[in-house]
Amino acid sequence: MFHKEGSKIILIATTSTVFIVLLSHQFVSTLWIEKAIQLLTLFFLIMILQFFRNPKRFVQLNDQQIIAPVDGKVVVIEEVYEGEYFKDKRLQVSIFMSPINVHVTRYALSGRVNFSKYHPGKYLVAWHPKASTENERTTVVVENKTFGEVLYRQIAGALAKRIVNYAKEGMQVVQGEDAGFIKFGSRVDIYLPIGTNVQVALNQKAIGGKTIIAQLNA
Repeated sequence: MFHKEGSKIILIATTSTVFIVLLSHQFVSTLWIEKAIQLLTLFFLIMILQFFRNPKRFVQLNDQQIIAPVDGKVVVIEEVYEGEYFKDKRLQVSIFMSPINVHVTRYALSGRVNFSKYHPGKYLVAWHPKASTENERTTVVVENKTFGEVLYRQIAGALAKRIVNYAKEGMQVVQGEDAGFIKFGSRVDIYLPIGTNVQVALNQKAIGGKTIIAQLNA
């Protein structure tokens, strides 16, 4: 199954692939060149299809846990100053998504959306230290009774040219449901209350909707 944000691109890519394959067969007389063109075109189509894939995942709702909002690798776990919304210290957990990862963003917890804002910006590589404050990004704050307010930030990378954010202020959202999409390489930062019991380690692979990022202290 493919994400709805990829519908237009998939249609264009599929149509273009068929067109190029037919043209190469008609007008390219050298067999190996014809096959090379066709294989390269099919390769790009497959890359686009895999990028916009949206695997169905069963999420066990649990207000005592915060789950990974995206697929990728955990690249940051540290205390930082969050200056946009909280204006105090928070525990940051960042997940980097390569172009081959699923790029669907899911809600990490259930609750009410208290804040949602889009910021235009640069396209530094997603792992750059200034990416979270200078790149194109969206900031969303979800509040629930267990963790209070938790902020997550979708950050565009060097290849990403569009962030899709479905969160609107005042919405009630459900853990694991579709929260948006980032096209072609990116990162998501999560800002947790200091002292939160983090359940992941640096360089660990995270699976959106499955991996437990943090849970309530016993």
